[in-house]
Amino acid sequence: MNKHFYVQAQNNAWANLRLGKACLTLPAAEISKSRTGFFPSIIDTLNHILTVDWYYISAFEGQCMGADAFKPWVPFPDIARLVEEQANVDQRLIAVCQDALKSSDETPVEMIRGDTIQVERFDRTFMHLIQHQIHHRGQVHCMLAGTAAAPPQLDEFFLSGEDDEKLRADDLLALGTNEENLWRNF
Repeated sequence: MNKHFYVQAQNNAWANLRLGKACLTLPAAEISKSRTGFFPSIIDTLNHILTVDWYYISAFEGQCMGADAFKPWVPFPDIARLVEEQANVDQRLIAVCQDALKSSDETPVEMIRGDTIQVERFDRTFMHLIQHQIHHRGQVHCMLAGTAAAPPQLDEFFLSGEDDEKLRADDLLALGTNEENLWRNF
C-alpha cells in the first residue's frame, strides 16, 4: 500500500462528503440553477467530477471505461443519488491505493484516448485526478456561496490535534473509517 496516496484518497473522500452534505440541504431547483462556473450549475459540476473519477479510477483498476464514462453527460440529475455514487467511487479509489501493485509510483495506467491507449505512471495520474477534484470542488464551493447552504470547510487535511480529530470524528464514521485506520501504516 502506498500510504501517502491512501491518506490523500481518504482526504479526498472526506472533502467530497462535506461538499455533498452541504448540497443535500438545497432544493433541486437550487442545485440545477444556472451559475457562474466552468460548468453551468452545481449538479453539472458535481456530475463532471464523478464521471472523470469513473474514467481514471477504472483505468487504475485495469479496465478503463474510455468515453463510456461520460455517457450520459449528467448521469445523476438527482443530488442524493449523485452523492451516493460519489461516495462509492471514492471508496474504489481508496481500495486502489490500498493495493500495493496498483498504486506503486511507476505502475503503468492505461487510458483509452480515442483510438489510442495512453500509458502513464500511477503517481502522475493519481496527482492529476486529485488536482482535478480540488479544482472543481472549489468551483462548487463558490457556487454554494450564492445559496442558503454554507460552503463547507474543504481546505483541511488530517492534522493530529485532539480538537481536529473530534471535529471530523462523525464524518470519518460516515466514511467507514476512523483516526486509527487512517494512520495505522504511518
